[in-house]
Amino acid sequence: MNPSRRRFVQTLALIAWVAAAPVQAGTDDRRDAISTADVAPALRERLETSTHRAITALGRENGYLSDPGRRIGLPKNFAKAERFLRGLGHGRQIDALVLAMNRAAESAAPSTEVALIASAKQLNLENAKGILAGGDEAAVDYFRESTEAQLAASLLPAIKMGADTSGLARAYGDLAGVLARFGVKSKLETIEEYVNEKMLDGIYTRIGEEARNFRANATQYADGTSGKVIDLLK
Repeated sequence: MNPSRRRFVQTLALIAWVAAAPVQAGTDDRRDAISTADVAPALRERLETSTHRAITALGRENGYLSDPGRRIGLPKNFAKAERFLRGLGHGRQIDALVLAMNRAAESAAPSTEVALIASAKQLNLENAKGILAGGDEAAVDYFRESTEAQLAASLLPAIKMGADTSGLARAYGDLAGVLARFGVKSKLETIEEYVNEKMLDGIYTRIGEEARNFRANATQYADGTSGKVIDLLK
């Protein structure tokens, strides 16, 4: 384990310990530099940074398309026929739909940041303890539980309204017409819901990735509230 990662793992253990056992007043130990009250703000800062970096990365041209872990591919009913369709010379329609789906996600992603940051700011001490105990996936679960239903409902109308301007409706129509001749059916609204779901999945998993990067490179973030804690183990 490299020194930075070791220090950060030790820091997380220290934060959890402080949360469980508040420092006694007047002690000479350096633990008096932090308190239970520091735990949630330190984690909020980390999650806000991870969220902003995730949205910045995904909410731009090729943010989804060029990210192997977040790239939105064909839905299952279309994907099953992909090799067959490409063999018949319909690769252009397939590529156009994939491009349109990813462009729609890239366009909508920035509008999720306000809700996600608000969720991070609402993190309380009990939430913080749970995330520290559960690791980065616990942070992803926290965001899913606090924002997914709200975002899924609020973003879908925007994706539907933008289906024409983003090229999604046209690209879907071109491929759906071909597939219909072979008995593969779908509706535009189904594709829109699929894009909405995959867009949010991409955001949450990217936040988890950014949180892991935070652990691995903790010294880069050693300022503000988090710095008070990280500095103890330097």
